[in-house]
Parts: sequence; structure tokens; C-alpha cells
Amino acid sequence: MTRGSNLHRHFIRFLMWRRIHVTDSGFVLTLSVLIGVITGICAFILKFMIKVVSNAATGFLNPSSVNWILIALPLLGIIATGLFCKYILRRDISNGVSKLVDDLKNKRYTLSGRTIYGSIIASALTLGFGGSAGSEGPIAYAGAGIGSRIGSFFKVSPRMLMILVGCGAGAGIAGIFKAPAGGALFTLEVLRIELTTVTVLGVFLACVTSALVAYSLSGFTIDISVTTPGVFDTSDFVWLIPLGIICGMYSLYYTYTGGMTKNLLSTLNKPWKKYIISGITLGLMIFAFPALYGEGYGVLTNIINGHDLDLMSYSPFSNLGIQSSYIIMIICTGILLLKGIGSSSANNGGGVAGDFAPTLFAGCILGLLYALVLSHMNIAHINYAHFALISMAGAMAGIIRAPLMSIFLVTEMIGGFLFLLPTAVVAMISYTIVMIFKRDTFYHSQPFESKDL
Repeated sequence: MTRGSNLHRHFIRFLMWRRIHVTDSGFVLTLSVLIGVITGICAFILKFMIKVVSNAATGFLNPSSVNWILIALPLLGIIATGLFCKYILRRDISNGVSKLVDDLKNKRYTLSGRTIYGSIIASALTLGFGGSAGSEGPIAYAGAGIGSRIGSFFKVSPRMLMILVGCGAGAGIAGIFKAPAGGALFTLEVLRIELTTVTVLGVFLACVTSALVAYSLSGFTIDISVTTPGVFDTSDFVWLIPLGIICGMYSLYYTYTGGMTKNLLSTLNKPWKKYIISGITLGLMIFAFPALYGEGYGVLTNIINGHDLDLMSYSPFSNLGIQSSYIIMIICTGILLLKGIGSSSANNGGGVAGDFAPTLFAGCILGLLYALVLSHMNIAHINYAHFALISMAGAMAGIIRAPLMSIFLVTEMIGGFLFLLPTAVVAMISYTIVMIFKRDTFYHSQPFESKDL
């Protein structure tokens, strides 16, 4: 008898022993920890790969001059990603969260192992070369694949497999953002996994484990490091209400431009046409406003720490020799007008990326512009960094239509739980404004049903 057959026999015995002595609930919780560990490692690898590719592509650029190469880099990334998916991976893994929502809705819980490594490699190519989107969609899809493969390996029931897929997806979000509560709420609020005790505990275990693993591997650092967050001035609470309304209105604009771009790209019947048009579109946008390059966490960190003049780096505006807040407001306006188009181009034009980071980026820019306008009109002098930070949750809540996830994701990312209340106020106002006009979510085209409310 071969060693392989012996191992298989012992494994079958283990499965029989488990079914007799270990409850399904206990086994799910055990596997959720394993899923969290593996997904956290994958999240760290993805972040590392994006950084390596990005440094290789942009390390030679001059921040104080015009960089024409920025037009070509996103096109190169989109083409490389498209060719990888078409000829090597041989499957479409773009819009991972949308595909995952559709899989769960149709009870397709057995995912291919290719979604795991394919999502990581393709996302690193798209974002490393400048795709103006995020890494959370691919890592959520990869995490779901990890949960599915582990559940299938241990021959769990379909219901348990569904829970493990949700655990993996949430762990992916938790690991990439280092935000366990945000990752768990993503599973419950966006994926709409059924609310049972086992589901909630399993998801939270996976998310906490994944975030801890990713946090440890990255040297116990957070992506958006706030040097002096301070305390929110309670006298500025009155300015949160108009900010929430503006975030809601901008969310509608962002959704409209993103949807319009998606529809236009869907009319192209040849993949190479999508690659070229989306790549050139991204390249021109990033050339004009280099802050749109990649995920934008470096830009977010600079703004929240009061270095908003860095928005001019690498751009045509750096040649003007003018460091004016008016120039910053022009740049902010241009970024806000184009961000929805850029994110949709990256996600629907051949790239593999996510939708969450772009909303955080847009919200930060919107908050900065809001504070600058109030200051220059002598209406109020509010803290630019604080309102940029708070507006991140407002934009995400309105665009993704997941307010609870947005609130906790932002506060966990920057480690500023003192901003929980003002963040919640802006996020809920923005979400309410959007829901007046829309009854679906970013990933669900059907109206809310009574059981969802």
C-alpha cells in the first residue's frame, strides 16, 4: 500500500471522528481561524507586491517636473493584467466582490483555487502600474477562494461552506485594511451573509486573526499613519451636517460617472479595445493629476497629516512655481470629477482591482476641498485634516451604501476612535441622502426586500 493511500485512509478516519466528536459549529470556528491566518498572509503579500511593482515603475520619476511616462504606465498595467487573465489564468476575475455577491446569491460556494493566486498577481499588476482603484476587491475574492477550498477539503456541508466563504471574504477586507470590525461588517452588510451566532462568531474570528497576522507581518504599522490626530473640536459639529449632505450628493455623481463608464466599456466587443481605451483614459487622468496613481494611501496620509501641497508633486502644476491653496482647490476639483471614471476604467477595462479605496480617496479629497472653500470664503476655519478624515467614511457610506462598515473601517484604519461620533454623523447623513434616490446597493441591482431592511 502506498503512502498516499495511507494518508487518504487516515484523513477519512479523521473526518469520521470529527463528525462524531466535534460539532459543526466548533469545526467552523476552528477553520475560520485557519482561514484568517492564510488570508492575512495573502493580504500582506498583495500589499508587498503592489509596492514592489509601483516602486519599480515610478522610482525614477521627478516629483518637481512633468512626467510623461505616467500616460503609458497604466496602459501597460491594464494590458499586462488582461493578457495574464486571458492566456495564463484563463478566467475573468475582475470585479471580485460583484462576482462573489452573485456566487452567494446563486449558492455557488465552490470557488476555483485560481481565484486565490490569480487575484493577487493581477491586482499587483493593475495597481502597481497606476490603476486608480483598490486592492480590497481582489483580496476579498481571494479570501473567499481560500475559505471555499479549505471547506471543500474538509468535506463540510453546503451551509458550512457558505459560512467559510463569507469568513474568507471578510478576512480579506480585514487583512488588507487591518480593520477587523470593518471586515466583519463587510461580510454582513455587503455580502448579506445570514445573521446566526455561528456566522457572526466565525466571521469575527477570521477577521481578527487576518488583521492581526497582516499587522504583524507589516511591522505593526498601519497604512494611514496619523502623527497627531488630536481631538475633534465640538464647536465644528455644525459643519458636519452640510458635509454629510455634500458627501451624499457627490456619491450620486460618483456612482453615475462610474456606471456610465462601465456601460461605455461594455459596448466594446474586443478585449484589446477595452485595454487600450481604459489604459489611455487612466494615463491621461494620472498625467494631469498624479495623485490618482494607484490606491492613493500615500496621498491620504499626507493630507491627513497636513501636507496637502504634496498634491502638486509629479504634476504639470509643479512647474508653475506657485504653491497656492487655489491651485490645491483646482487639483481637488479635477480629482473629484475624474475619480469615479478612473476607478470604473480600472475595474471594467481589463484591470483587476477594488472599489473601496477609491471611495476613501475621493472622500478625503472632498473633505479637504470642503474645508478649504469654507476657509477662503471666511465662513469658518475648520481643521482640514479632521474633515478630510471624516469625509472618507461619508463618501464610502454613500457610494458603497454600507454605512456601518464605512464608519468602523475608517476609524480602525487611522486608529482614531475619538472621531467615531463625527464620522458616524457624516456617514449616516450621506447614506440617507443616497437612499432617497436609490434603493439598491453598489453590488446589488435588485431593490431591498423586506427581509433586508
